[in-house]
Amino acid sequence: MSNRTASASTDTESAPKRFSPRKLLGSFGFQILVALVLGIILGLVARGIGPDAEDAPNGLAATLDVIGTSYVTLLKAAVVPLIFTAIVASISNLRRVRNAARLAGQTLLWFAITALIAVTIGIVLGLVIQPGSRAGEGLEPSDPYTVGSWWNFLIGLIPQNFLGLQVSSSFDAEAGAVASSVGFNVLQVIVVSAVIGLAALRVGKKAEPFLSFVESTLKVIQRVLWWIIRIAPIGTLGLIGSAVVKYGWEKLASLGWFAIAIYIGLALVLFAVYPILVRSHGLSIRQYFSGAWPAIQLAFVSRSSIGTLPVTERVTERNLGVPSAYASFAVPFGATTKMDGCAAIYPAIAAIFVAQFFNIELTPLHYVLIAIVSVFGSAATAGTTGATVMLTLTLSTLGLPLEGVGLLLAIDPILDMGRTAVNVAGQALVPTIVAKREGILDEKLYNAPRQGLPFVDDSAEETPAVDLDAEIAAHDEEVHAGR
Repeated sequence: MSNRTASASTDTESAPKRFSPRKLLGSFGFQILVALVLGIILGLVARGIGPDAEDAPNGLAATLDVIGTSYVTLLKAAVVPLIFTAIVASISNLRRVRNAARLAGQTLLWFAITALIAVTIGIVLGLVIQPGSRAGEGLEPSDPYTVGSWWNFLIGLIPQNFLGLQVSSSFDAEAGAVASSVGFNVLQVIVVSAVIGLAALRVGKKAEPFLSFVESTLKVIQRVLWWIIRIAPIGTLGLIGSAVVKYGWEKLASLGWFAIAIYIGLALVLFAVYPILVRSHGLSIRQYFSGAWPAIQLAFVSRSSIGTLPVTERVTERNLGVPSAYASFAVPFGATTKMDGCAAIYPAIAAIFVAQFFNIELTPLHYVLIAIVSVFGSAATAGTTGATVMLTLTLSTLGLPLEGVGLLLAIDPILDMGRTAVNVAGQALVPTIVAKREGILDEKLYNAPRQGLPFVDDSAEETPAVDLDAEIAAHDEEVHAGR
């Protein structure tokens, strides 16, 4: 009887898994894909309807815009507490790591190496494809809404207050009222967090209660972010639909060669450079992509390295086998400074585009400056959506017209999706490479089989992988159970 049971069990295990429509519909990846398609369709419909009688957006266009902006607002609301707790906790976790200084130095070195490779690819593509010379008609230069410079960057490192809050006001002449808004300087938040984290290390045992509180707070904030991530398909529908309504295909057609150059560069870094680095360190390319894909996919949708941080850190630890104590330092640090997409590929091609558009000849020195800015200035992007600050920093360093930024803003959301995906892929790659080089990578965990969709079930102890769907389902069970 036991033999028959064992035989039946073996047959069951070896039998192919049946397709489950319910499981497919519940898959986070499938939901994102559907949201992308629906967003494009609804955006085209809203654009076809056109504005209402008062030249205001029609109801469908306004709804898509509200959905998209609301989702981005939710992500931004979590940025400050997430950055503060993540960086303080990551620095404090270094006390648990052997050769912490060496690991930090290796991390910075590989950040610079991969950024240099990426910016070189960007420069070559800009010179070969000549996107600025092929720009279509209807492009009008305009002043950028924000400008980056080395001086402003250095001044911006000095905290004005503990939270890095900034208040800006504007006077509306028609309404006769003053409108004020409160924002935050991410660079200042990073500086404050780093100083507090280092101070806690110096204090020693007396800082243990504080560090425990910060780590607990980080877990709570990450749970809130999981809730925000859960509604990412809805946010995706609004963001994509609103982009189609605002920009349509005309601007994309005018900047088609520029967009092509950017995405070729991003594809070369993601699917050529990174695999070569993975393979050169004796690791499986397939395992890297299957392990990091949940974070890469979410980054493509959210357009925020900081918003994707909890997923990136989780897959780096549980899928790629990087020790938790090191990953909790390297990944948050990378989420604010490691930007191969936004700070290397994009500003290199964009700067060359602007020079070509305005018929300005660049010298070899200019290309060296582009590389230097990309390697050392990536912190200017600070993990937020968009790379305008980094581009203006590059243009101002080269002495190119800042009005050129206005040429590219129309298709920035489309480009930012790919840029952020590459950013996050690099943020997972570098800790993996460094851990391998230092002999602390759990290769058994790295090479563990990942079954089914990229979001593999990690609810069972024997499956060392990460599943966003399983995480959400587990949370729901906890809520319903009253835990």
